[in-house]
Amino acid sequence: MLYREALNKAIDKTMEMDETVVVLGEDVGLYGGSYRVTEGLVAKYGERRLIDTPIAELSIVGNAVGMAIGGLRPVAEIMTANFGLLAFDQIINHMAKYRYMSAGKITLPMVVRFPQGVSRQLAAQHSESYEQMLSAVPGLTVLAASDVNYAYHALQFAIMSDDPIIFIEHELLYNKKGDIDFETAIDPLKARVVKEGQDMTIVSYLKMLDDVMEAVPEIEKQLGKSCEVIDLCSLNPIDYETLETSLKKTGAIVVVEEDHKTGGFGSQIVSWAAEEMFYSLDAPPLRLAGEDVPIPYNRTLELASIPTPEKIAEKIMAWGNKNGL
Repeated sequence: MLYREALNKAIDKTMEMDETVVVLGEDVGLYGGSYRVTEGLVAKYGERRLIDTPIAELSIVGNAVGMAIGGLRPVAEIMTANFGLLAFDQIINHMAKYRYMSAGKITLPMVVRFPQGVSRQLAAQHSESYEQMLSAVPGLTVLAASDVNYAYHALQFAIMSDDPIIFIEHELLYNKKGDIDFETAIDPLKARVVKEGQDMTIVSYLKMLDDVMEAVPEIEKQLGKSCEVIDLCSLNPIDYETLETSLKKTGAIVVVEEDHKTGGFGSQIVSWAAEEMFYSLDAPPLRLAGEDVPIPYNRTLELASIPTPEKIAEKIMAWGNKNGL
């Protein structure tokens, strides 16, 4: 199954199960979604539950907040994360805070789906990653779907949760193939050990996880060491327990992220390792991230601005050799 089909199936199942689930956003209805995630759902549930909105992100999220307060379970789609900046007032001042400010009298069972990341030559205004800002907002749960099975289970969890959730997807993952285990439930807040290893812990999420897995064979071959790879899955809250178990075993940690390095999300993991796990570290933590530039349109420059499997392997090998790993 494709990643986008898994998301579609998750939305379909929750809409069938609970008539209060509604979807709203640009082209989510008749067109089937910009990434085909809601394809076919309007024929099944009608235009009252698959709501095509104007191009107005502040209104999309603001309406979703009102729907959630009024007893619905809205799933709001932002076409691309950059446009979500227009809705940050509603996301941060309303969606994230109403339950806390009302002492729990108001619940906001709502999801905002955030397609983001460097796709392919969509240039600076369509290629950003904002997990570092969203994860820093108290009151928001932030999930990042890196694989097909997680996308299916985690989106269902998000829609049926009584708390507001940001659900981040990567635009290059929509056609990723994978299997869904329909029988086994997962905990979407728990990090996933994708590959076990003994000598270094590599932490990543979203598309960078695939790039890390592509780089790992070369790293292990050249260094003669084994890598443990962890998919964070939940960016807020972070499953530090899984990270701690891994780091106590390996003694070294690398974080790979696509967003800009300055102020990037991975700095949270590195600071945690330095503050809480210092005596377990055999080497300084390494963070690989995007360059501090607007994402270029030119494909060569675009690839130069973010980590790639080749750069990940090269930099981790250099770090490993320097620190005797």
